[in-house]
Amino acid sequence: MVAGELVQEHLRADAGSPDNITAVKTPESDGDAAAVERRKEDDDDAASALPLLPLPQEEDKEGGELEEKPDEREAMLPNGGAGEAAAEEEEEEETRLETRLYLRRFAVLAVFSLYSLVNAFQWIHYSIIANVFTSYYGVSNSEVDWLSIVYMVAYVPLIFPATWLLDRRGLRLTALLGAGLNCAGAWLKCASVRPDLFGVTMAAQVVCSVAQVFILGLPSRLASVWFGPREVSTACAAAVLGNQLGVAIGFLLPPVLVPTTPNDVELTGHNIRVMFYGTAAVSTALFLLTFIVIRDRPAHPPSQAQAVLPDTPPDDYSYKQSILNLMKNKAFILLLISYGILTGAFYSVSTLLNQMIMACYENQQLNAGRIGLTLVVAGMVGSILCGLWLDHTKTYKMTTLIVYVLSFLGMVVFTFTLDLNNIYLVFFTGGVLGFFMTGYLPLGFEFGVEITYPESEGTSSGLLNAFAQIFGIIFTLIQGRLTTDYNPLVGNIFLCVWILLGILLTALIKSELKRHNVNMGAAGKNLRAVPNECP
Repeated sequence: MVAGELVQEHLRADAGSPDNITAVKTPESDGDAAAVERRKEDDDDAASALPLLPLPQEEDKEGGELEEKPDEREAMLPNGGAGEAAAEEEEEEETRLETRLYLRRFAVLAVFSLYSLVNAFQWIHYSIIANVFTSYYGVSNSEVDWLSIVYMVAYVPLIFPATWLLDRRGLRLTALLGAGLNCAGAWLKCASVRPDLFGVTMAAQVVCSVAQVFILGLPSRLASVWFGPREVSTACAAAVLGNQLGVAIGFLLPPVLVPTTPNDVELTGHNIRVMFYGTAAVSTALFLLTFIVIRDRPAHPPSQAQAVLPDTPPDDYSYKQSILNLMKNKAFILLLISYGILTGAFYSVSTLLNQMIMACYENQQLNAGRIGLTLVVAGMVGSILCGLWLDHTKTYKMTTLIVYVLSFLGMVVFTFTLDLNNIYLVFFTGGVLGFFMTGYLPLGFEFGVEITYPESEGTSSGLLNAFAQIFGIIFTLIQGRLTTDYNPLVGNIFLCVWILLGILLTALIKSELKRHNVNMGAAGKNLRAVPNECP
């Protein structure tokens, strides 16, 4: 018995057992079976009474603790194999940053584009038949021009509270205000159809101009929160497209619905009333659709750039600080001025087109509206093509600069071919001018969002529109005076000089695509390194 125990002890020592193990006589050696059972019960009770403790780590020869060896599978994970805790944290982050696209986004885009269309129609439907309204209300051309200019004047001081509301309360409330005020202004116009009520129609136009403040800044915001990174520029272009389509219809329908009848005031009033009531009915239907369809944002964000942003502004968010951040961005300041110049020139040309055509071609009021329609429809095609190109290439600065240069060339050609006594040539040159001028509008919005991310899209777009309105007011007043006192050639040359300055400012913009870089970085995180050798 003793010899057997010595042999077992020797074998344990050869197997590498620690030196400090002491041989203890077991109860079995004494044949005490009862003691064995008691010992097992005592061990079970002690184990249940003691708390669970972590397994002891190995000690090195100097008494220090050695780190546990990581599992080979963990070594193949990102971040050098941070362990199961890191893997769980990564899984939680991937769940939190889940992105998804919803079919509802197309309905949201369609409803917004339609009520933006009606608002733009109400902006231009006075100017394109300015001679009819001057005769009906007994006012001057400059007073009718103010029915268009008031849109620009109202926008500048109100854009700051409007963008603040968009940041704080979201897309839905802002959209409802835009559609609701647009509807209210349209019904107020119905009450102004009387020769002595020009003040009422001006008040109604002011209401519509306030509605515009809650419309023009939404395309980039709507596109960002509802559409994916491969379609965001196209969606923004489509949202702008609705506004431009409204301008096109505003050029086309008013000359048809309200023809010139200088000797029949009653008939003129009847025609104006038909146009106003039709606009009010459509505006009411679109307001109801806005209430039903539009929401602040989808349940899941459409892109990683949106996923990393909070759903609501943090408690320490400062709208004033956001404005200051944008004003400190040199690239954005250059874009503000260059965007304001080209878009303001487009507003001026659209407002004064009827006067320019009538000064060069007698009895061509209907063709003046058709030329305006050609200008805007060609611009709508340009907007969509530019949006598709941006989504495909992401070459924001190069595309913006090329379109700016081509707009300048189009303006020069339009200027020097306007009075050649060929109305069909004016159709062509107006279409070329509109293709590039209107196509630039979504480019500026998207370029602004890229270089100012993560600042609010509504704030950057609102400031761009504010500068466009400021330049639009200045250019319309000056070009209108030059056209009246001299001729349309002088007024158009004035715009060409300013557009040339805009080209130089655009060339100085430093292109840093911050939003695009976030989306590309998030896509890169899904890559996994493959080991050279199989472990």
